[in-house]
Order: sequence, then structure tokens, then C-alpha cells
Amino acid sequence: MSEEKQPIYVVRVGDKEIEINEETLEIIREYLHRPMSLDELTKKLGFEGWDETYEFIKKIPAWIIWTPPALWKYRAGWIARREMGEE
Repeated sequence: MSEEKQPIYVVRVGDKEIEINEETLEIIREYLHRPMSLDELTKKLGFEGWDETYEFIKKIPAWIIWTPPALWKYRAGWIARREMGEE
């Protein structure tokens, strides 16, 4: 029996739920480290308008934004273990 993997962190924007994963995190960090308009970020994330993108960025905690994608799997695993009561 296979277990369905639950997303570690989800951001709600309107009626959408956006999972933070390595791919999303790479796009966000690219936005932080180089000149990129909200319109360009909107296209990369697949949102409908810049206003959705703006709300999405505002709702992401800083610790997630500044986590390098290479460490995301480690942090995601740590969060999952903590939620399950394991340390």
C-alpha cells in the first residue's frame, strides 16, 4: 500500500493552494537574486495575474524564502518528522 505524500508547506492565495517545493523555491530565489518583474514571476509560477503573485510572495515566511533549494529536502524532512512526533 503506498502512502500519498502530503505537501510540507502550502500557501493559500484566493481559492488556490500552492505547494512550496524545490521547483517553486528555485523560481522564488531567482526572483530575489536578479531583476525580475512581478509579471515575469507570474508567468514562471503559472499564475493568472501579478496581484496573485504579490499575495503569494507576501504569505511565504522568510525562513522558506531564504532556504537554499538544496536544503529544502532536509528541512521538509525535519518538519515531517516533527509533525509526526519524532525528533
